[in-house]
Amino acid sequence: MTLNLLLVEDDAAYAEALAEELRAIGHATAIAGDGRQALTAMNEAAYDAVILDRMMPRLDGMSVLQTLRAGGMTLPVIMLTALSASQDKVEGLEAGADDYVVKPVAAMELHARLTAILRGRGWTTSSADTLQAGDIVVSPTSFRAWRNGKPIDLAKLELKLLVELVRNADAVLTRAMLIERVWGYDFMPDTNIVDVHIRRLRRKLTEGGGDDPIQTLRGIGYMMRG
Repeated sequence: MTLNLLLVEDDAAYAEALAEELRAIGHATAIAGDGRQALTAMNEAAYDAVILDRMMPRLDGMSVLQTLRAGGMTLPVIMLTALSASQDKVEGLEAGADDYVVKPVAAMELHARLTAILRGRGWTTSSADTLQAGDIVVSPTSFRAWRNGKPIDLAKLELKLLVELVRNADAVLTRAMLIERVWGYDFMPDTNIVDVHIRRLRRKLTEGGGDDPIQTLRGIGYMMRG
């Protein structure tokens, strides 16, 4: 089960370390540094679940949780906190948290808890169809893509091109194959349309500083490194 997660944590070092562990398991994980950033992130993108720190500046986790539930958002929320008193746990659960975990916590434990929550709901994740190659995750049905857990803003054709490359990671795709599968043409147009879109896709995939994952095979086509 691959999930699109939002981790809300004001301790930047802890957040990045935990996010890396979650990504290593296979979950696309974005980070928000406080409650206001979290609400903004959830307005801009869809997530399968939220891991929410209770004690944060600007807007704390309880306020974020209450705002979500008051707005009708039912996505799973695990409250992550240093507070271990029973009353704190009760307050979090009564406010609408699906689970309450005391820090530090291992990514595998969070994975197990989220899986149990989702199975208990009989819920299908929006990322059940996700494809992955290295640190790139793409969802063909929801038209979303991430690299290292961070969303990538792609045009429709760019996303379709990425889907084909990721689906066939470590395999060579000729320009003719991409023309047929992405554009739906059964002939080669007299343009460099594939090369132009590959350049745009490369630029967006490497904006965050990552290596170029698309290999050019001169005179043949392209290959996504898995």
